[in-house]
Amino acid sequence: MNLSNLQLLGIAALIGAISYWVARSRAVGYRRDHNIHSMPQYHGSYAFLWVFAPVALFLLVYLPVSNVMLSNKLNALMLNAGIENAGMQALAANAVGNYLSGATSSISNKFMPIAEGYQSIEAELGLYRTIIAIILMAGGAFYALKRSTADFRARNQVEKFVRWLMIACAGIAVLTTFGIILSVLFESIRFFGKVSPMDFFFNTHWNPQTALREGQVGGSGSFGVIPLLTGTLLISLIALLVAVPIGLFSAIYLSEYASSKIRGWAKPMLEILAGIPTVVYGFFAALTVAPLVRSLGQSVGLDVASESALAAGLVMGIMIIPFISSLSDDVINAVPQSLREGSYGLGATKSETIKRVLLPAALPGIVSAVILAASRAIGETMIVVMAAGLSANLTFNPFEAVTTVTVQIVTLLTGDQEFDSAKTLSAFALGLTLFVITFLLNVFALHIVKKYREQYE
Repeated sequence: MNLSNLQLLGIAALIGAISYWVARSRAVGYRRDHNIHSMPQYHGSYAFLWVFAPVALFLLVYLPVSNVMLSNKLNALMLNAGIENAGMQALAANAVGNYLSGATSSISNKFMPIAEGYQSIEAELGLYRTIIAIILMAGGAFYALKRSTADFRARNQVEKFVRWLMIACAGIAVLTTFGIILSVLFESIRFFGKVSPMDFFFNTHWNPQTALREGQVGGSGSFGVIPLLTGTLLISLIALLVAVPIGLFSAIYLSEYASSKIRGWAKPMLEILAGIPTVVYGFFAALTVAPLVRSLGQSVGLDVASESALAAGLVMGIMIIPFISSLSDDVINAVPQSLREGSYGLGATKSETIKRVLLPAALPGIVSAVILAASRAIGETMIVVMAAGLSANLTFNPFEAVTTVTVQIVTLLTGDQEFDSAKTLSAFALGLTLFVITFLLNVFALHIVKKYREQYE
Protein backbone atom coordinates (compact mmCIF):
# COMPACT_ATOMS: atom_id res chain seq x y z
CA MET A 1 0.00 0.00 0.00
CA ASN A 2 1.54 3.27 -1.14
CA LEU A 3 -0.55 6.37 -0.43
CA SER A 4 0.16 9.86 -1.70
CA ASN A 5 0.88 12.79 0.60
CA LEU A 6 -2.60 14.22 0.01
CA GLN A 7 -4.25 10.90 0.79
CA LEU A 8 -2.25 10.59 4.01
CA LEU A 9 -3.25 14.09 5.09
CA GLY A 10 -6.89 13.28 4.30
CA ILE A 11 -6.77 10.09 6.37
CA ALA A 12 -5.05 11.96 9.22
CA ALA A 13 -7.79 14.59 9.15
CA LEU A 14 -10.47 11.88 9.20
CA ILE A 15 -8.89 9.95 12.08
CA GLY A 16 -8.27 13.25 13.87
CA ALA A 17 -11.96 14.15 13.53
CA ILE A 18 -12.96 10.75 14.96
CA SER A 19 -10.47 11.21 17.81
CA TYR A 20 -11.92 14.69 18.43
CA TRP A 21 -15.41 13.26 18.72
CA VAL A 22 -14.31 10.43 21.05
CA ALA A 23 -12.27 12.71 23.34
CA ARG A 24 -15.00 15.34 23.47
CA SER A 25 -17.67 12.74 24.26
CA ARG A 26 -15.54 11.34 27.06
CA ALA A 27 -15.01 14.84 28.48
CA VAL A 28 -18.77 15.47 28.39
CA GLY A 29 -19.19 12.26 30.37
CA TYR A 30 -16.56 13.37 32.91
CA ARG A 31 -18.37 16.66 33.39
CA ARG A 32 -21.52 14.92 34.60
CA ASP A 33 -19.68 13.53 37.64
CA HIS A 34 -16.65 15.82 38.14
CA ASN A 35 -15.48 19.38 37.87
CA ILE A 36 -13.18 19.19 34.87
CA HIS A 37 -10.42 21.72 34.20
CA SER A 38 -11.00 22.24 30.46
CA MET A 39 -14.08 22.43 28.31
CA PRO A 40 -14.89 19.28 26.26
CA GLN A 41 -13.91 20.94 22.96
CA TYR A 42 -10.35 21.43 24.25
CA HIS A 43 -10.10 17.69 24.92
CA GLY A 44 -11.29 17.05 21.37
CA SER A 45 -8.90 19.61 19.89
CA TYR A 46 -6.01 18.09 21.82
CA ALA A 47 -6.77 14.65 20.35
CA PHE A 48 -7.11 16.04 16.81
CA LEU A 49 -3.79 17.88 17.05
CA TRP A 50 -1.97 14.76 18.26
CA VAL A 51 -3.22 12.85 15.20
CA PHE A 52 -2.89 15.46 12.46
CA ALA A 53 0.09 17.60 13.46
CA PRO A 54 2.73 14.81 13.68
CA VAL A 55 1.75 13.51 10.23
CA ALA A 56 1.85 16.99 8.69
CA LEU A 57 5.23 17.68 10.29
CA PHE A 58 6.59 14.32 9.13
CA LEU A 59 5.50 14.94 5.52
CA LEU A 60 7.01 18.42 5.67
CA VAL A 61 10.38 16.90 6.55
CA TYR A 62 9.95 13.89 4.27
CA LEU A 63 9.53 15.89 1.05
CA PRO A 64 12.99 17.55 0.87
CA VAL A 65 14.75 14.52 2.34
CA SER A 66 13.17 12.13 -0.16
CA ASN A 67 14.00 14.46 -3.04
CA VAL A 68 17.67 14.43 -2.05
CA MET A 69 17.67 10.64 -1.68
CA LEU A 70 15.99 10.13 -5.06
CA SER A 71 18.39 12.56 -6.73
CA ASN A 72 21.40 10.73 -5.28
CA LYS A 73 19.92 7.38 -6.34
CA LEU A 74 19.31 8.66 -9.88
CA ASN A 75 22.90 9.86 -10.16
CA ALA A 76 24.15 6.48 -8.94
CA LEU A 77 21.96 4.64 -11.47
CA MET A 78 23.24 6.81 -14.32
CA LEU A 79 26.86 6.23 -13.32
CA ASN A 80 26.22 2.48 -13.16
CA ALA A 81 24.77 2.69 -16.68
CA GLY A 82 27.98 4.38 -17.89
CA ILE A 83 26.45 7.85 -18.31
CA GLU A 84 29.09 10.22 -16.93
CA ASN A 85 28.73 13.25 -19.20
CA ALA A 86 26.79 16.08 -17.52
CA GLY A 87 24.76 16.81 -20.67
CA MET A 88 23.81 13.16 -21.13
CA GLN A 89 22.89 12.92 -17.44
CA ALA A 90 20.52 15.88 -17.82
CA LEU A 91 19.02 14.26 -20.92
CA ALA A 92 18.58 10.94 -19.12
CA ALA A 93 17.04 12.58 -16.05
CA ASN A 94 14.59 14.45 -18.27
CA ALA A 95 13.66 11.29 -20.19
CA VAL A 96 13.15 9.28 -17.00
CA GLY A 97 11.06 12.03 -15.44
CA ASN A 98 8.80 12.32 -18.49
CA TYR A 99 8.38 8.55 -18.73
CA LEU A 100 7.51 8.04 -15.05
CA SER A 101 5.15 11.01 -14.95
CA GLY A 102 3.27 9.70 -18.00
CA ALA A 103 4.21 12.60 -20.27
CA THR A 104 5.73 10.09 -22.70
CA SER A 105 4.70 6.46 -23.24
CA SER A 106 8.10 5.15 -24.33
CA ILE A 107 11.72 5.51 -23.35
CA SER A 108 15.05 4.54 -24.86
CA ASN A 109 16.27 1.04 -23.98
CA LYS A 110 19.42 2.61 -22.62
CA PHE A 111 17.43 4.61 -20.08
CA MET A 112 14.91 1.87 -19.20
CA PRO A 113 17.04 0.27 -16.40
CA ILE A 114 17.49 3.72 -14.87
CA ALA A 115 13.74 4.35 -14.93
CA GLU A 116 13.00 0.94 -13.38
CA GLY A 117 15.59 1.42 -10.65
CA TYR A 118 14.33 4.92 -9.89
CA GLN A 119 10.74 3.71 -9.78
CA SER A 120 11.72 0.89 -7.42
CA ILE A 121 13.39 3.17 -4.87
CA GLU A 122 10.55 5.67 -5.18
CA ALA A 123 7.99 2.97 -4.40
CA GLU A 124 10.10 1.73 -1.49
CA LEU A 125 10.34 5.22 0.00
CA GLY A 126 6.60 5.70 -0.51
CA LEU A 127 5.85 2.48 1.37
CA TYR A 128 8.03 3.56 4.31
CA ARG A 129 6.31 6.96 4.28
CA THR A 130 2.87 5.36 4.43
CA ILE A 131 3.80 2.99 7.26
CA ILE A 132 5.41 5.74 9.35
CA ALA A 133 2.45 8.08 8.81
CA ILE A 134 -0.05 5.40 9.89
CA ILE A 135 2.03 4.61 12.98
CA LEU A 136 2.09 8.31 13.84
CA MET A 137 -1.69 8.60 13.46
CA ALA A 138 -2.39 5.54 15.60
CA GLY A 139 0.20 6.46 18.21
CA GLY A 140 -1.03 10.04 18.42
CA ALA A 141 -4.65 8.99 18.83
CA PHE A 142 -3.78 6.41 21.51
CA TYR A 143 -1.58 8.87 23.45
CA ALA A 144 -4.11 11.72 23.33
CA LEU A 145 -7.08 9.56 24.37
CA LYS A 146 -5.07 8.00 27.17
CA ARG A 147 -4.23 11.44 28.61
CA SER A 148 -7.79 12.74 28.28
CA THR A 149 -8.94 12.36 31.89
CA ALA A 150 -11.16 14.51 34.09
CA ASP A 151 -8.29 16.48 35.61
CA PHE A 152 -6.26 16.79 32.38
CA ARG A 153 -5.43 20.42 31.49
CA ALA A 154 -6.26 20.12 27.79
CA ARG A 155 -6.83 23.86 27.33
CA ASN A 156 -3.29 24.70 28.44
CA GLN A 157 -1.86 22.16 26.00
CA VAL A 158 -3.95 23.42 23.07
CA GLU A 159 -3.08 27.05 23.80
CA LYS A 160 0.60 26.11 24.02
CA PHE A 161 0.37 24.43 20.62
CA VAL A 162 -1.34 27.49 19.10
CA ARG A 163 1.35 29.75 20.56
CA TRP A 164 4.11 27.61 19.00
CA LEU A 165 2.17 27.57 15.72
CA MET A 166 2.12 31.38 15.67
CA ILE A 167 5.84 31.48 16.49
CA ALA A 168 6.47 29.09 13.59
CA CYS A 169 4.42 31.26 11.22
CA ALA A 170 6.37 34.35 12.26
CA GLY A 171 9.61 32.39 11.82
CA ILE A 172 8.58 31.30 8.32
CA ALA A 173 7.96 34.93 7.34
CA VAL A 174 11.37 35.99 8.67
CA LEU A 175 13.19 33.04 7.13
CA THR A 176 11.48 33.67 3.78
CA THR A 177 12.78 37.24 3.85
CA PHE A 178 16.30 36.01 4.59
CA GLY A 179 15.95 33.39 1.85
CA ILE A 180 15.01 36.03 -0.72
CA ILE A 181 17.93 38.23 0.37
CA LEU A 182 20.43 35.38 0.22
CA SER A 183 19.23 34.16 -3.18
CA VAL A 184 19.62 37.67 -4.63
CA LEU A 185 22.94 38.14 -2.85
CA PHE A 186 24.52 34.92 -4.14
CA GLU A 187 23.50 35.62 -7.75
CA SER A 188 24.76 39.19 -7.38
CA ILE A 189 28.13 37.88 -6.21
CA ARG A 190 28.27 35.75 -9.36
CA PHE A 191 27.52 38.85 -11.43
CA PHE A 192 30.27 40.85 -9.75
CA GLY A 193 32.64 38.00 -10.56
CA LYS A 194 32.02 38.78 -14.24
CA VAL A 195 31.61 42.58 -14.06
CA SER A 196 33.59 44.91 -11.83
CA PRO A 197 31.56 46.63 -9.07
CA MET A 198 33.26 49.89 -10.08
CA ASP A 199 31.85 49.53 -13.61
CA PHE A 200 28.41 48.68 -12.24
CA PHE A 201 28.08 51.49 -9.71
CA PHE A 202 30.02 54.29 -11.46
CA ASN A 203 29.60 53.66 -15.19
CA THR A 204 27.12 56.05 -16.82
CA HIS A 205 26.15 53.80 -19.73
CA TRP A 206 23.65 50.92 -19.61
CA ASN A 207 23.65 48.46 -22.50
CA PRO A 208 23.49 44.88 -21.18
CA GLN A 209 23.83 43.19 -24.57
CA THR A 210 26.70 40.69 -24.43
CA ALA A 211 28.44 38.72 -27.17
CA LEU A 212 26.81 35.43 -28.13
CA ARG A 213 30.03 34.18 -29.74
CA GLU A 214 33.70 34.94 -29.32
CA GLY A 215 34.94 37.93 -31.31
CA GLN A 216 31.50 39.42 -31.92
CA VAL A 217 31.73 43.16 -32.54
CA GLY A 218 29.91 45.52 -30.20
CA GLY A 219 28.77 42.83 -27.83
CA SER A 220 30.90 43.46 -24.76
CA GLY A 221 28.02 44.94 -22.77
CA SER A 222 27.93 47.94 -20.47
CA PHE A 223 26.40 47.66 -17.01
CA GLY A 224 26.40 51.14 -15.50
CA VAL A 225 23.48 51.41 -13.07
CA ILE A 226 23.57 55.21 -12.75
CA PRO A 227 21.13 55.94 -15.66
CA LEU A 228 18.64 53.47 -14.20
CA LEU A 229 18.88 54.94 -10.70
CA THR A 230 18.52 58.44 -12.13
CA GLY A 231 15.38 57.44 -14.04
CA THR A 232 13.95 55.69 -10.98
CA LEU A 233 14.56 58.65 -8.69
CA LEU A 234 13.32 61.17 -11.27
CA ILE A 235 9.99 59.42 -11.79
CA SER A 236 9.57 58.73 -8.06
CA LEU A 237 10.30 62.38 -7.25
CA ILE A 238 7.67 63.61 -9.73
CA ALA A 239 5.19 61.11 -8.30
CA LEU A 240 5.83 62.29 -4.74
CA LEU A 241 5.54 65.95 -5.76
CA VAL A 242 2.06 65.10 -7.03
CA ALA A 243 0.96 62.70 -4.31
CA VAL A 244 2.27 64.27 -1.09
CA PRO A 245 0.49 67.65 -1.21
CA ILE A 246 -2.75 66.21 -2.64
CA GLY A 247 -2.77 63.27 -0.26
CA LEU A 248 -1.86 65.31 2.81
CA PHE A 249 -4.35 68.12 2.15
CA SER A 250 -7.03 65.53 1.43
CA ALA A 251 -6.31 63.89 4.77
CA ILE A 252 -6.45 67.22 6.64
CA TYR A 253 -9.74 68.14 4.99
CA LEU A 254 -11.35 64.77 5.63
CA SER A 255 -10.25 64.60 9.27
CA GLU A 256 -10.75 68.22 10.37
CA TYR A 257 -13.14 70.02 8.04
CA ALA A 258 -15.38 67.54 6.21
CA SER A 259 -18.76 66.58 7.63
CA SER A 260 -19.34 62.94 8.47
CA LYS A 261 -21.56 62.61 5.37
CA ILE A 262 -18.87 63.91 2.99
CA ARG A 263 -16.19 61.87 4.75
CA GLY A 264 -18.38 58.78 4.46
CA TRP A 265 -18.29 58.78 0.66
CA ALA A 266 -15.11 60.77 -0.12
CA LYS A 267 -12.68 58.49 1.73
CA PRO A 268 -13.87 55.25 0.07
CA MET A 269 -13.75 57.00 -3.31
CA LEU A 270 -10.11 57.96 -2.71
CA GLU A 271 -9.24 54.45 -1.57
CA ILE A 272 -10.70 53.01 -4.77
CA LEU A 273 -7.64 54.44 -6.56
CA ALA A 274 -5.47 51.94 -4.66
CA GLY A 275 -7.47 49.02 -6.06
CA ILE A 276 -7.13 49.93 -9.73
CA PRO A 277 -4.69 47.57 -11.54
CA THR A 278 -1.44 49.25 -12.52
CA VAL A 279 -1.90 48.19 -16.13
CA VAL A 280 -5.02 50.41 -16.24
CA TYR A 281 -2.92 53.31 -14.95
CA GLY A 282 -0.43 52.42 -17.68
CA PHE A 283 -3.10 52.68 -20.37
CA PHE A 284 -4.25 56.01 -18.92
CA ALA A 285 -0.66 57.29 -18.92
CA ALA A 286 0.17 56.10 -22.45
CA LEU A 287 -3.10 57.04 -24.18
CA THR A 288 -4.20 60.17 -22.31
CA VAL A 289 -1.57 61.81 -20.13
CA ALA A 290 1.52 61.36 -22.34
CA PRO A 291 -0.15 62.88 -25.49
CA LEU A 292 -1.59 65.67 -23.35
CA VAL A 293 1.80 66.48 -21.81
CA ARG A 294 3.43 66.46 -25.24
CA SER A 295 0.73 68.70 -26.71
CA LEU A 296 0.97 71.20 -23.84
CA GLY A 297 4.77 71.21 -24.05
CA GLN A 298 4.75 71.84 -27.78
CA SER A 299 2.20 74.65 -27.37
CA VAL A 300 4.73 76.57 -25.24
CA GLY A 301 7.73 75.63 -27.40
CA LEU A 302 9.11 72.71 -25.36
CA ASP A 303 10.43 69.55 -26.94
CA VAL A 304 8.61 66.72 -25.17
CA ALA A 305 9.18 63.07 -26.05
CA SER A 306 6.23 60.78 -26.77
CA GLU A 307 7.21 58.73 -23.73
CA SER A 308 8.43 60.95 -20.91
CA ALA A 309 9.31 60.74 -17.23
CA LEU A 310 6.78 63.49 -16.53
CA ALA A 311 3.83 61.51 -17.89
CA ALA A 312 4.80 58.39 -15.97
CA GLY A 313 5.47 60.37 -12.78
CA LEU A 314 2.14 62.21 -12.93
CA VAL A 315 0.12 59.02 -13.24
CA MET A 316 2.22 57.24 -10.66
CA GLY A 317 1.58 60.14 -8.30
CA ILE A 318 -2.18 59.70 -8.78
CA MET A 319 -1.77 56.00 -8.06
CA ILE A 320 -0.05 56.52 -4.69
CA ILE A 321 -2.34 59.30 -3.41
CA PRO A 322 -4.48 56.81 -1.43
CA PHE A 323 -1.40 55.51 0.41
CA ILE A 324 -0.69 58.99 1.76
CA SER A 325 -4.24 60.30 2.20
CA SER A 326 -5.70 57.24 3.90
CA LEU A 327 -2.80 56.60 6.28
CA SER A 328 -2.38 60.31 7.09
CA ASP A 329 -6.11 60.61 7.77
CA ASP A 330 -5.92 57.70 10.19
CA VAL A 331 -2.92 59.08 12.10
CA ILE A 332 -4.39 62.61 12.30
CA ASN A 333 -7.62 61.16 13.68
CA ALA A 334 -5.58 59.16 16.18
CA VAL A 335 -4.14 62.35 17.76
CA PRO A 336 -5.75 62.64 21.23
CA GLN A 337 -8.71 64.99 21.36
CA SER A 338 -7.23 66.53 24.51
CA LEU A 339 -4.48 68.12 22.39
CA ARG A 340 -7.07 69.81 20.19
CA GLU A 341 -9.11 71.01 23.15
CA GLY A 342 -6.00 72.30 24.90
CA SER A 343 -5.03 74.29 21.81
CA TYR A 344 -8.52 75.75 21.43
CA GLY A 345 -8.55 76.56 25.13
CA LEU A 346 -5.44 78.65 24.68
CA GLY A 347 -7.20 80.68 21.97
CA ALA A 348 -5.67 79.07 18.87
CA THR A 349 -7.70 78.93 15.67
CA LYS A 350 -8.39 75.68 13.82
CA SER A 351 -5.66 76.29 11.25
CA GLU A 352 -3.15 77.13 14.00
CA THR A 353 -4.14 73.96 15.85
CA ILE A 354 -3.60 71.91 12.70
CA LYS A 355 -0.23 73.47 11.89
CA ARG A 356 1.24 73.62 15.40
CA VAL A 357 -0.40 70.72 17.21
CA LEU A 358 -1.95 68.06 14.99
CA LEU A 359 0.62 67.82 12.20
CA PRO A 360 3.65 67.71 14.55
CA ALA A 361 1.89 65.09 16.67
CA ALA A 362 1.00 63.02 13.59
CA LEU A 363 4.38 63.52 11.90
CA PRO A 364 5.71 59.96 12.53
CA GLY A 365 2.66 58.43 10.85
CA ILE A 366 2.73 60.92 8.00
CA VAL A 367 6.41 60.22 7.34
CA SER A 368 5.69 56.50 7.35
CA ALA A 369 2.91 57.04 4.81
CA VAL A 370 5.20 59.05 2.54
CA ILE A 371 7.99 56.46 2.78
CA LEU A 372 5.52 53.66 2.02
CA ALA A 373 4.29 55.60 -1.01
CA ALA A 374 7.89 56.24 -2.12
CA SER A 375 8.71 52.54 -1.85
CA ARG A 376 5.61 51.77 -3.92
CA ALA A 377 6.66 54.30 -6.56
CA ILE A 378 10.24 52.99 -6.73
CA GLY A 379 9.01 49.44 -7.29
CA GLU A 380 6.38 50.27 -9.93
CA THR A 381 6.98 48.77 -13.36
CA MET A 382 3.93 48.75 -15.62
CA ILE A 383 3.30 52.50 -15.76
CA VAL A 384 6.97 53.15 -16.56
CA VAL A 385 7.02 50.57 -19.35
CA MET A 386 3.95 52.05 -21.01
CA ALA A 387 4.55 55.76 -20.43
CA ALA A 388 8.29 56.37 -19.93
CA GLY A 389 9.84 53.88 -22.36
CA LEU A 390 12.92 51.67 -22.09
CA SER A 391 15.67 54.14 -22.97
CA ALA A 392 18.41 54.24 -20.34
CA ASN A 393 19.12 57.96 -20.70
CA LEU A 394 21.20 59.71 -18.08
CA THR A 395 19.14 62.88 -17.76
CA PHE A 396 17.26 64.97 -15.23
CA ASN A 397 14.97 66.39 -17.93
CA PRO A 398 11.43 65.20 -17.14
CA PHE A 399 10.42 65.69 -20.79
CA GLU A 400 12.72 62.92 -22.03
CA ALA A 401 12.23 59.16 -22.04
CA VAL A 402 13.92 57.27 -19.21
CA THR A 403 13.73 53.84 -17.68
CA THR A 404 13.86 52.45 -14.16
CA VAL A 405 15.55 49.62 -12.30
CA THR A 406 12.43 47.46 -12.10
CA VAL A 407 11.66 47.82 -15.79
CA GLN A 408 15.15 46.67 -16.72
CA ILE A 409 14.88 43.69 -14.34
CA VAL A 410 11.71 42.59 -16.13
CA THR A 411 13.34 43.12 -19.52
CA LEU A 412 16.42 41.11 -18.56
CA LEU A 413 14.44 38.14 -17.26
CA THR A 414 11.78 37.98 -19.98
CA GLY A 415 11.89 34.93 -22.24
CA ASP A 416 14.44 32.11 -22.26
CA GLN A 417 17.60 33.32 -20.59
CA GLU A 418 20.97 31.81 -19.84
CA PHE A 419 21.62 32.22 -16.14
CA ASP A 420 25.39 32.07 -16.53
CA SER A 421 25.59 35.26 -18.58
CA ALA A 422 26.38 38.67 -17.14
CA LYS A 423 23.29 40.06 -18.86
CA THR A 424 20.90 37.83 -16.92
CA LEU A 425 22.83 37.97 -13.65
CA SER A 426 22.78 41.77 -13.77
CA ALA A 427 19.05 41.57 -12.94
CA PHE A 428 19.94 40.21 -9.50
CA ALA A 429 22.50 42.95 -8.93
CA LEU A 430 19.82 45.50 -9.84
CA GLY A 431 17.41 43.79 -7.46
CA LEU A 432 19.96 43.89 -4.64
CA THR A 433 20.61 47.58 -5.29
CA LEU A 434 16.88 48.32 -5.20
CA PHE A 435 16.52 46.33 -1.99
CA VAL A 436 19.31 48.32 -0.30
CA ILE A 437 17.69 51.63 -1.35
CA THR A 438 14.24 50.71 -0.03
CA PHE A 439 15.79 49.25 3.13
CA LEU A 440 17.59 52.53 3.83
CA LEU A 441 14.33 54.42 3.24
CA ASN A 442 12.57 52.23 5.78
CA VAL A 443 15.39 52.65 8.30
CA PHE A 444 15.09 56.42 7.88
CA ALA A 445 11.31 56.22 8.40
CA LEU A 446 11.75 54.13 11.55
CA HIS A 447 14.25 56.67 12.87
CA ILE A 448 11.78 59.53 12.35
CA VAL A 449 8.93 57.57 13.91
CA LYS A 450 11.00 56.63 16.96
CA LYS A 451 12.35 60.15 17.47
CA TYR A 452 9.00 61.96 17.40
CA ARG A 453 6.98 59.23 19.06
CA GLU A 454 9.08 59.64 22.19
CA GLN A 455 8.43 63.35 22.12
CA TYR A 456 4.63 63.18 22.03
CA GLU A 457 3.80 60.08 24.05
